[in-house]
Amino acid sequence: MGLSGKLVSQISIKSDGNAFHELFRYNTHKISAICPEKVEKVELERGQWGSVGSVINWHFTHDGKKKFAKEIVEAVDEKKKSVTFNVIGGDLMEAYKTFKIIVDVQTKCEQEDSLVTWTVVYEKMNAAVPDPHSIVDLGINVTKDIERNHMLVPN
Repeated sequence: MGLSGKLVSQISIKSDGNAFHELFRYNTHKISAICPEKVEKVELERGQWGSVGSVINWHFTHDGKKKFAKEIVEAVDEKKKSVTFNVIGGDLMEAYKTFKIIVDVQTKCEQEDSLVTWTVVYEKMNAAVPDPHSIVDLGINVTKDIERNHMLVPN
């Protein structure tokens, strides 16, 4: 098994896909209010919310333990409704040489659900490090919390 990999998981949401994208681009700090048991705090260290090059600090719970990740907003694609976060520091860097998280939304017609895709691209420090399935699961569960809280359901 190789040290590099890519995991992709998708979930359908009834919420407004455009608003979901805007949450992850411009209002990332509000995610902790939606699911505080998973995401304790999201802080802007440098830059502006939603801008490429901004540095964001995440305080979250993963596998029952409080963790920290420092991420740089590497790319934003408004056409694809995609935000790419490149992890540059924190607990994940103890096990992974590189770690990127891409969140994108395929919006549909009003009668159809939107589709949220979580992609993790990574390189492990060594073969003993597990593939980060639980991080992808965390993203899916955050998406479910956003959906459950009706934070983005259109009026």
